[in-house]
Amino acid sequence: MELHYPDPGEAYLGLRAMKMVAETLTPAARHLLTAVQTHILHTDYDLDTLPSITPGELAQGFPRPALREQFVQGMVVMSLVDDVPTPAQIQRMEAFATALGVAQPAIQNIKFLTEKNSLLFRLDFMRRSHLRSMVADQFQNQVFWGVVKGFLGLRGFLEEPELAAKYHQLKNLPPATLGYQLWHHYQSHDFAFPGERFGFPEAAIYHDLCHVLGGYDTSVGGEMQVTAFIAGFRRTYPLYLLMFVQLQFGVGVKVAPIETASTQSILATPGLADVMFQALKRGTGVNTDLSEGWDFWPDLAQPINKVRERFHIQG
Repeated sequence: MELHYPDPGEAYLGLRAMKMVAETLTPAARHLLTAVQTHILHTDYDLDTLPSITPGELAQGFPRPALREQFVQGMVVMSLVDDVPTPAQIQRMEAFATALGVAQPAIQNIKFLTEKNSLLFRLDFMRRSHLRSMVADQFQNQVFWGVVKGFLGLRGFLEEPELAAKYHQLKNLPPATLGYQLWHHYQSHDFAFPGERFGFPEAAIYHDLCHVLGGYDTSVGGEMQVTAFIAGFRRTYPLYLLMFVQLQFGVGVKVAPIETASTQSILATPGLADVMFQALKRGTGVNTDLSEGWDFWPDLAQPINKVRERFHIQG
């Protein structure tokens, strides 16, 4: 993901439209817009006094195509801070996107949710989300049977002792290596290794490696940060990663393939929106999309600091 930074005039117009998409400045919406001002816009407008704006006014002041696209993506995230978007929110997003000339499929995706068409919502979400990429990577490496084994293992119906043994052997690496730290991450949280019952398929291990490389914990806040970090370097549909955590923890819609906590209005937590944006910006500095096609095994024997240096992971 490439972040684009508007000038103060563009920022003012965009904030006015974002406030309209939010409908109400709930604590979560207020924290999100404040973090946007701090980390992207570099402004300090009073949110309460921002006037409304027409789609035409917004389009006239937003000439850059890349900024238009980014703004529409931001609208989608804003609409998911507290609950399923209302029909009025969907209509506003459609009007702004049309005026800007941006065709964003994510708006139609959450429109299915608003219309209570959960089947179409899930099918449409899955075909663009990182979950589809995990399945594709699993298929590429192990063909169809690999996808089946990964699913059965995740559900606890299959074990692959030889695969699990490879991960357990990581404990024999020096403590400073990425592999040892990955093993420690699994052990300290009592997570199942790939190949064990309820273990993640190997195509999803990059997520845990990003926890380790980024230093993000496994709390809800940590999951928000690591997902934003991954969205920062992801090349394909990064918006859907941000949607994923907002759906799961903002709206309370279960989209994770495993049993995990769902909550609402998570960004009402003071400071969380700030660290989420920090993680997103940090991810944009990474020089490789680690979420697709990364052969991480050669890196596991390397010192973790060397791996961070190789991929330009700062901090």
